[in-house]
Amino acid sequence: MKNPSGGTTEEPLSPSAIYHRILKHYAKAAGIPVEAFSPHSLRATAATNALDNGADIAQVQNWLGHANIRTTRLYDRRKSLPQDSPAFKVSY
Repeated sequence: MKNPSGGTTEEPLSPSAIYHRILKHYAKAAGIPVEAFSPHSLRATAATNALDNGADIAQVQNWLGHANIRTTRLYDRRKSLPQDSPAFKVSY
């Protein structure tokens, strides 16, 4: 079976291949600037999405291949949501 880049599905997909062969293709087709994405940002988005939907952080750590849970916590972008900021909790 052929994929959008002309390769076959039997070829391994490295992070670079996913970015260059798949993400760029579909982002361009959708009119999304590809400069806004990177393999690292996609990993962080996937990890945050999993955590946001109830995945255990230890499972996400294993999924991402992190030796230390602190590294996985760096990928968790939930803490950077504006509505979670202490500034949103202050009443005057």
